[in-house]
Amino acid sequence: MISKELAKKIRYIQLYTSKAVNDSLAGEYQSVFKGRGMEFDEVREYQIGDEVRSIDWNVTARMGEPYIKRFVEERELTVIFLMDLSASGSFGSTRQLKNEVAAELCALLAFSAIKNNDKVGLIVFTDQVEMFIPPAKGTTHVLRLIRELLNFTPRLAQTNITAGIDYLGRVFNKRGVVFLISDFIGEGFERNMRVMSKRHDLIAVSIADPKEIRLPNIGLVDLEDAETGEQILIDTGSAVIRKTYKKLGVSRQIYLRELFRSMDVDQIEIFTDRDYLLDLVRFFRTRERRSHR
Repeated sequence: MISKELAKKIRYIQLYTSKAVNDSLAGEYQSVFKGRGMEFDEVREYQIGDEVRSIDWNVTARMGEPYIKRFVEERELTVIFLMDLSASGSFGSTRQLKNEVAAELCALLAFSAIKNNDKVGLIVFTDQVEMFIPPAKGTTHVLRLIRELLNFTPRLAQTNITAGIDYLGRVFNKRGVVFLISDFIGEGFERNMRVMSKRHDLIAVSIADPKEIRLPNIGLVDLEDAETGEQILIDTGSAVIRKTYKKLGVSRQIYLRELFRSMDVDQIEIFTDRDYLLDLVRFFRTRERRSHR
């Protein structure tokens, strides 16, 4: 059983994301994720106009007349959402927490995927993997995925991106499209992520709140690390402190961009005070243009 409030939120997300998919993303998604290529379909007799290089010479030799191999495009993909729901995602200085934005983003991409008859799966991790929903098709499956995300209460607080990556490697061997959704507040995941990027079409979705980059001038503030509980008192009235904080925040964003670029991994930068639909459309269009070069 789910509460009326949760049911209402699921319904809102379904309506909003369905409209966004139909209006903005359906064509963009299909043009970027085209499937794994061509798959063998059948052998048939050669007909005038067929390409000579399609001839299957072994069958032709056995039958005494020319036969060709026929291929069709293998459209179906498997999309995996590797979702970080550690405690740092429970922060938000705007109308939504980072984890709430992550859940809506996941729903939007999942509805785009099933509209193209792709399978969708989910791995949720914190300091370890806490939930796995195997890939499947259909609206009912995506609604279950959204319900589980919105109703999910993590047991652990800290982040271990490597744990999520390693789990994906154990349960999913076929190449797929992987959206790694996280604020990437963690360490030691770079090597494992680089390996995963060779096996899958990996897209890093980095989610940040504007207050993680710029502090307002509001005097003395107690800051607490949501994952470790460590606290620090800072004076936001100090221009030096605000400047140093901003420098650290911007440096972190630059580090992530350069890291993903060095891995040849596409990145979608999401901020909680911006319309993530615009960022998604921009990503799809940029990637499509690049594929036609």
